[in-house]
Amino acid sequence: MTEPSTVERRGRRGGGRDARRTARASGNQGPVAPFITRQITPVDILSNEACEIIENNAETILEEIGIDFRDDPEALTILREVGCDVQGERVHFPRGLARKLCSTAPSGYTQHARNPERSVDIGGMNTVFAPVYGPPFVRDLNDERRYATMDDFRNLIKLTYLHPGLHHSGGTICEPVDLPVTKRHLEMIYAHQRLSDKPYMGSVTAPSRAQDTVELSKILFGAEFVANNTVVTSLINANSPMTWDDTMIGALKVYARNNQAVIISPFILAGAMSPVSVAGTLAQTLAEALSGIAFTQALNPGAPVIFGSFASSMSMQTGAPTFGTPEPAKVLYGCAKLARRLGVPFRSGGSLTGSKTADAQAAYESTHTILPTVMGGTNFVLHSAGWMEGGLVADYAKLLLDADQLTMMPKLVNGIDLSENGQALDALRETGPGQHFLGSSHTQANFEDAFWRSQMADNTTFEQWSSEGAQDAELRARNKARQMLESYKAPDIDLSIDEALRAFIEQRKEALPDSDY
Repeated sequence: MTEPSTVERRGRRGGGRDARRTARASGNQGPVAPFITRQITPVDILSNEACEIIENNAETILEEIGIDFRDDPEALTILREVGCDVQGERVHFPRGLARKLCSTAPSGYTQHARNPERSVDIGGMNTVFAPVYGPPFVRDLNDERRYATMDDFRNLIKLTYLHPGLHHSGGTICEPVDLPVTKRHLEMIYAHQRLSDKPYMGSVTAPSRAQDTVELSKILFGAEFVANNTVVTSLINANSPMTWDDTMIGALKVYARNNQAVIISPFILAGAMSPVSVAGTLAQTLAEALSGIAFTQALNPGAPVIFGSFASSMSMQTGAPTFGTPEPAKVLYGCAKLARRLGVPFRSGGSLTGSKTADAQAAYESTHTILPTVMGGTNFVLHSAGWMEGGLVADYAKLLLDADQLTMMPKLVNGIDLSENGQALDALRETGPGQHFLGSSHTQANFEDAFWRSQMADNTTFEQWSSEGAQDAELRARNKARQMLESYKAPDIDLSIDEALRAFIEQRKEALPDSDY
């Protein structure tokens, strides 16, 4: 895989200042690394002593209360064989057993993309941004809120592919309700494979759909390559509190047995699905994650896995989830450290909001989610862009507004440049007291990349802004999305592979009934 620094150097040699100016004008911020590698340590709000309390409480939950593994006798048999106390569908882990099983999980892995320069390293000091996942509705280019279609799904993949702030194509970027549930996953996986060359996620809504994902991936990458490499990362949500259902277990088994990565992610609305306290939610999240990771390793020791956490607070007035609040941020910081102590990659956060439109509420709630996400050291970030209305809506405009902010994050976490150029003593000597630095040699040499530049913000005068239509950020973003979709060109693909993908899809469609469950 090409290292980020190599990609950056290659870009600087190709085309010069004019090429970079053209790239900026088109919305492409130029060659960027396929993922972020931070240079500063993650923010840590939990002491080691506090972590030990949380870890001990999680072990108590696993041992005394137990975790339900429902409607999957095979899972119960596997867990019994590795030493668990299984009572009906309730699984009790003797103290220390889950953590021992988790010890075979790798500390990181590479998810390969069909374009090798797009492959991502997940774990360590790296951060990978993926778009919104799961909404049944979209807010489209005409600012209309409606049910999502397959055309929306394709459009959002295209925008994700084109934007340098997003490293990963994601998965269910929206739910295309115009196709039967039994068949839509085939077109969704194909759209990721054909319309983008970034890494993608797999289907988890049934074990057979997970297997279809694996088979389509074998066609794209080759069966031998898939057997020996990770090409899919998929989301496995716990049915909190302390329950795994047969759908998630079934999908997990397919991916783990095929050496494909899973995100073991409790999905918690604190106060309803966990205690209202941060410490209680942390202990429950850790217990649920440990049980899922342990089961993954019992199936296939060494299978790639991510410790996931999705926790939101709730309004005690309405019961609705709330975002950008301090308590979920504390859970995120805490889980990130617990994952580091466990020795596995971590997933959480995003650009989350309960707002119905891309307004000030959307901006500040998303900001107060994405900053803890990045500063806390999250390795894989789902819902990085496009999330609206508590996850019910994928918004075309917000996808670009959020993604624009994501391009800021490498600057934020790359530390302070203390090279000779960074120290800028020559500029200080040249300019001297009482003068300005605009014409200095140092400024002229560095002005193009000295500061992060937003591609969506308006920094013109009031008069210019007014003469150009007084467009707010949301309208600028929708116009930008139209331009990007009009200019989109699909990445090249071998014709024989494309034909084989379509043949498999049509064969599977013929064998599956049209149904919405």
